[in-house]
Amino acid sequence: MLAFTFNFFIMKIWLDGKLVDPSEATVSVFDHGVLYGDGVFEGIRFYSGKVFRLEEHIVRLFDSMRYLNVNCPWSFEEVCQATKDTVAANGMEDGYIRLVVTRGKGDLGLNPRNCPKPSMFIIVQNIALYPAEMYENGLSLITSTFRRPNPDILCPQVKSLNYLNGISAKMEAVAQGAGEALMLNQRGNVAECTGDNIFIVRNGVVMTPPLTEGALGGITRHAVFDICAELGITCIEKVMNRFDVLSADECFLTGTAAEVIAATSLDGRKIGSGVAGPVTGRILARFRTLVRE
Repeated sequence: MLAFTFNFFIMKIWLDGKLVDPSEATVSVFDHGVLYGDGVFEGIRFYSGKVFRLEEHIVRLFDSMRYLNVNCPWSFEEVCQATKDTVAANGMEDGYIRLVVTRGKGDLGLNPRNCPKPSMFIIVQNIALYPAEMYENGLSLITSTFRRPNPDILCPQVKSLNYLNGISAKMEAVAQGAGEALMLNQRGNVAECTGDNIFIVRNGVVMTPPLTEGALGGITRHAVFDICAELGITCIEKVMNRFDVLSADECFLTGTAAEVIAATSLDGRKIGSGVAGPVTGRILARFRTLVRE
């Protein structure tokens, strides 16, 4: 079974404007983030003490808050600074940041107007999503029976606290001994995985589904576009289905926690050579230098 591996050595957590000890980092049981998943979050990485693409993450956070009409009491600049302050306070070189904004304390009703003030907290921890050898051997995927909902049901561009759709698919993957689950949209086209974007390589061309197919606009996804441009690799958006994945030369996933990792089988069938391919290797190698520049 594959899962997040955390080091629970935490010195300070940022909560509503203050750095506090973990024992003091509490939210109300009446918080709508707890009661209804009413809130948004960002997962962010930092390397050598520097936060990777911080402003891109915070732009996405504020876009999600605007969509949900969450009126953040902190400015863009204040949220960026709070994130950097939390990293500095924990004295870590490399790690993972979880930044969460909830609707705030209200009552047991759904009405968000009864939540007068949002709440925000920032956690910093070590993380290793997959073991090192997995980046050579690749992940096994299964196709989930759970579909990504249409944008009029749940907008995929909003990184909300509602992750039950992905969690349900992840449970399927775990039950079948796979590392991840491929998620299709309502038309049967590839959207993304439970928490990662998906890319394939065919004849040297890198392809990924357009965001209109139900994927989140991942920050690492954006970085791969930049890397491909730098390396002279053609990278395009293309509507695809399971046939495209199974007939690809290579496949890889991208995400803040996973970074860039090969996927080498789908539903028990080998993708490409069955190990991480050369294009995936070039992109991963460049990503690992990029994050420390």
